Amino acid sequence: MRPVDPAAPRPGAAAGPRPGKAAGPRPVAAAGPRHGGLLVLGDVVTDVVARYRAPLAHGTDTAAAIRLLPGGAGANVACWAARWGCADVTLLGRVGAESAAWHEQALRTAGVRPRLVVDEEVPTGTVICLVDGAAERTFLTDSGAVLRLRPGDWSPALLDGVAQLHLSGYLFFADGSRATARLALSAARARGIPVSVDPASAGFLAEAGVDRFLDAVEGAEALLPNREEAALLAGIPAADPPGPPSPAEAGEAAAKLGSRFPLVAVTAGAEGALVVEDGAAPVRVPGVRVTARDTTGAGDAFTGAFLAARLGGASAVEAAAEGCRAGARAVLRVGGRPG
Repeated sequence: MRPVDPAAPRPGAAAGPRPGKAAGPRPVAAAGPRHGGLLVLGDVVTDVVARYRAPLAHGTDTAAAIRLLPGGAGANVACWAARWGCADVTLLGRVGAESAAWHEQALRTAGVRPRLVVDEEVPTGTVICLVDGAAERTFLTDSGAVLRLRPGDWSPALLDGVAQLHLSGYLFFADGSRATARLALSAARARGIPVSVDPASAGFLAEAGVDRFLDAVEGAEALLPNREEAALLAGIPAADPPGPPSPAEAGEAAAKLGSRFPLVAVTAGAEGALVVEDGAAPVRVPGVRVTARDTTGAGDAFTGAFLAARLGGASAVEAAAEGCRAGARAVLRVGGRPG
């Protein structure tokens, strides 16, 4: 699938096998259009994006261009999927009462059907996105209402007419939202609906524990990490000095994760992506070179376009190419949503 006009009308530790677990991934469903929509469970947050060029001056002022924007990995994925041609996208998330109407309107404008649970006790999550002169971003995250998504907020009826369930990894970083995500995953599997997961944050993954995360997402068909998350989940030792995994390390991580999940797509920024299906060797998908303004949400754009393309019948490699195109478009904008 390719981008569509958002204003157009919409129709109605190591990742190897463990004792007691399957020795290999389940086969990926054959390519072909799937009839049904995309349901995303995930985070809706308010992004405070601060772009600065000079080094941060600790203890005093640094000039910056600052914008307040709707964000959240799950919400961003939903918006990019709609932008990339998926005509039926629903998002379930939890927000604070103070900004619920604003977020709902932003999602509707993007072509997403919002199912927002309003929390009267805790405000919407907030993320301060510090974007330096190289367009690299660093996040300061207050999860707010995000991680308070509860099993009672879930209904199996949300899966009616759904062909793909996507879970934002942020939900797996707290007990209540993890239970909700697991409930949705189990319900989708019982109906034969494929489930994809984005691990979301290498930092939070390390805090929560790799084994705990992998156990929680057991049964998902597709894992969509970036190369740092993939290396952590696959047990690849961290670089010294710190830095992104090398291409060889990213390939090793993708292969290891491919022994556990039927489909793995590892993003590597401008270098593109690695795709592993049914435990086969990783396939490299080239990136699209552009001059980035802000890398916030580039991975979400990849995921949204990837899922939209898969629902439209694209192969995994074709879908990854669409994801790379969406990621390249995302970094030309400020914030994590399509324009």
